[in-house]
Formats: sequence, C-alpha cells, structure tokens
Amino acid sequence: MKQYVVDELRPRDVEKVRKFLEDNAAPAPLTGLYRLELPQKMLGDDQKGHEECGPHYFSVNLGDSYVRFELLIRCTEKIRCTCIAYATHAQREHIIGYADEMLELLNILV
Repeated sequence: MKQYVVDELRPRDVEKVRKFLEDNAAPAPLTGLYRLELPQKMLGDDQKGHEECGPHYFSVNLGDSYVRFELLIRCTEKIRCTCIAYATHAQREHIIGYADEMLELLNILV
C-alpha cells in the first residue's frame, strides 16, 4: 500500500491528531481509521464518471505513535471498481498537503 506516514509521534500529539480527525473526518468501521472525502474538483476522469460510487475518499489510519495517509482513492459504495485507484499526482499533493497543514495547525513538530 502506498501511503504518507508520520511516525514517532508522542502520545500527546497522537491525542491532538485523534481529536482533529474526530472533528474533521468521517469515522470508518475500524477503530483509528478515518475517511476524508476528496474534493469534487480533485476527482480523476474515472472517478468523475462514477458518481454512483461516490463520494470518493482517502483513508487515515491513526496508531499509537503514527498517522498514515493512504494514497489509494476509494469509493463509498463498492469494494472493487475501476474508479478505485492510487492517487494521481494532484491528488497525492492534496493528501500530503492536508497532512502537513494538519500537523502545522496542531503545532506538531516532526
């Protein structure tokens, strides 16, 4: 799995990230997993043509000392579809930018 990982977080920083994600992301069925919807303008051609599969999102996994931003764009309605794909360059930049902005906003130095 391709992902952007920030590790070696202190427990207090993990709690800051947890609170942020609880306030700004949709929870997923598993503990520590969150879904962040990809903005409509960021969708690739396959994803734009699959509105019935949406919304499209990327997952964030928060562990004891890390936060992982998956670089796989998923869809809400199906497990397998051609609109599920690794992030395009622009989508990857969006995900990494989101992660970096979150850390900066929370004053987490890495």
